[in-house]
Parts: sequence; C-alpha cells; structure tokens
Amino acid sequence: MTIFTQKSFNNHEQVVFCQDEHSGLKAIIGVHNTKLGPALGGCRFYPYSDEEMALNDVLRLSRGMTYKASVAGLNLGGGKSVIIGDPKKIGTEQLFRAFGRFVNGLNGRYITAEDVGTSDKNMVWINKETPYVTGLPTYFGGSGDPSPFTAHGVFVGIKSALKKQKGSDSLAGVKVAVQGAAGHVAFNLCRELHEAGAVLYISDINKEGLKRAAEEFNATIVEGDEIYKQDVDVYAPCALGATVNDTTIPMLKCSIIAGAANNQLEDEDKHGDMLRSKGILQAPDYVINAGGLISVDSEITGGGVGHVNAQIEDIYTTLLNIYNMADQEGISTVAAANNIAKKRISDINVINGIYKGEE
Repeated sequence: MTIFTQKSFNNHEQVVFCQDEHSGLKAIIGVHNTKLGPALGGCRFYPYSDEEMALNDVLRLSRGMTYKASVAGLNLGGGKSVIIGDPKKIGTEQLFRAFGRFVNGLNGRYITAEDVGTSDKNMVWINKETPYVTGLPTYFGGSGDPSPFTAHGVFVGIKSALKKQKGSDSLAGVKVAVQGAAGHVAFNLCRELHEAGAVLYISDINKEGLKRAAEEFNATIVEGDEIYKQDVDVYAPCALGATVNDTTIPMLKCSIIAGAANNQLEDEDKHGDMLRSKGILQAPDYVINAGGLISVDSEITGGGVGHVNAQIEDIYTTLLNIYNMADQEGISTVAAANNIAKKRISDINVINGIYKGEE
C-alpha cells in the first residue's frame, strides 16, 4: 500500500496512525492543510473492510475539510480522523479516551468533532484527555449536535440550486430523492423540505428509521439503487460518499444534485465534467454541507447562534457565485469551488510571506 504517491494524499502535511492494544483502538488522523488555522474535522467510526479503504477515506475527507473551511471563510485548516471498527461493539469510553490522548499529542494542530458513528457523548469522553475537541453537548458548554445546522445549510443550498436551475427557489411541489434519510442530518433535512412543500422519495438501510421518516414526512420509500432512477428535480445524497459515479450517472433523471454527503463524486474531475455535459447542476458537497463546521467553529471563536445562522444563510450566495463562475469559465461546479478555496489559501500564504505555489 502506497501513501505519498496515491492521488488521495494530495500534499497532506501529516498522517498519524494510532493504536491502543487495551481498548482495541485503530485510528488514522489526517491533517491536510493548516495554512488558515488548526485543522478541524470530525471523527468517523466505521467498520471499513480494510485499512487501505480507511486511509483513502480519511485522506479524501481531510482535504475536503480544508476546502470547506476556506470557502466558508473560516480561520481553520482541514483535518479528519477515522476509527476502524463497529462503534456498537467497541465504542467504549476507554477507546475514546485513548483516541483523545493521540489527539492531545498533536498539541492543537488537529481539533476533532463528531461525525458518522460518533456522538456528542463520545466527544465528552475525548474531552477528558484533550481540550482539542468541539461539538460538545450544550449542557457541557458546547454547541451541541451539529446535525441540524448541517441540514439547514443543505436546505439553503437546495434553494440556491433551484434558483440557478429553475429561476425560483420555491420548494412547493419540488420532488427530492433523499438517500440516507434516516441519518441525523438527512432526517432534519427531510423535515425542512417537507415543511416547505417538497415531495419526498427516501431510501436508507436503516428500515426502522426509514419507516419513521416516511410516516412523519409523507414520503415514498424507495429500495436500494432505485433512488437514482426516480423522476425528481433534486437528488440529495446524504449517506456515504462516491454515489455519483460511472454506474449511477446514467441512471439519474434529476437536474440538480445537492446533499449532505461528503465526497459525492467518485472522481471529481471526471464525474464533475460528466454532470456538466448532462446539464445536471451539482452543489459542491463541502460548500453545501458546511453548516456543521460553522456551528462547531463557534465554540472556538465564541460566536453565538445568530452569527452561526447568518453564516449558514450565506451558503445560498456562495453557491450562486460558484455556479456563475463555472458558467463563465466553462468548468464544473466542483472545479470552480476548488479554485475559490485554493485562492484564499494562496492569498493567505502571500500575506504570511510563505507562498510556495498552488496548494
């Protein structure tokens, strides 16, 4: 298994492999870029099939966090961590505290938070070993579960995409296919979409949560890959990444892709261009799902809920600017977003007198 030469490595500053024999911890921390500030990114707990898959995931996710923070205008770098295993089987306090000691050893270079498979309770356990953790419960002085903030940012982003593609951001009667609807972010998103008048088609491997969402939001349940084939306006991927690929793109009947999942495109360059050629408008994932990062950043900066909500509402305009740039330059929306992110980092490097070319 190679690291430095693989595409996902993408000039990462640091990759840390963590193991604790007694708790069963096996984790990887990826620090992609700290030019704008400390690398902040959630801790994902997932039963990866092999270590190479876990490494590729943490590298792609941490790079996405760099660009997410940059485009959102935050003074943060990009990082991410993954714990390998089933959180229901090995997610003990002992394990999270062991992980916290590894985070603490980075002396603030990386700040962790919750992600898929982890919760604010787990962040409290990590906090017993390190101050470099966000997303703590409100009763613990933190900002609480970031999921509702992420969901609202995606909701705002869907409205922005509708404005660009259809000339109106009204959701009344708009058909949306939500993949992963039982998840924390997607469930909150479905609530907002339903209240705004959208018609929902939903899928998830969690059948109990899926049934609850269907009943609460009057949604139609769709099985497996059928979610890609729905005749809808918007496909909202809100589960794991890489669902937009060579196999699924020919199935899509939507005109907009806008969801909460990270790394939605299996190959940014190839699949971004494929969507553009098909006339499908994609909201770059790290832009539209930045609400959660904005909320946990408030724990560091001291910004209140009003400030957080105002920043999340800015996602609407940020995405419109990205769409317009993509049109003007004849490039994919993800390429346009990447250019904006890289420019802010390069500009900061020039200010600091350390410019070394494009990140």
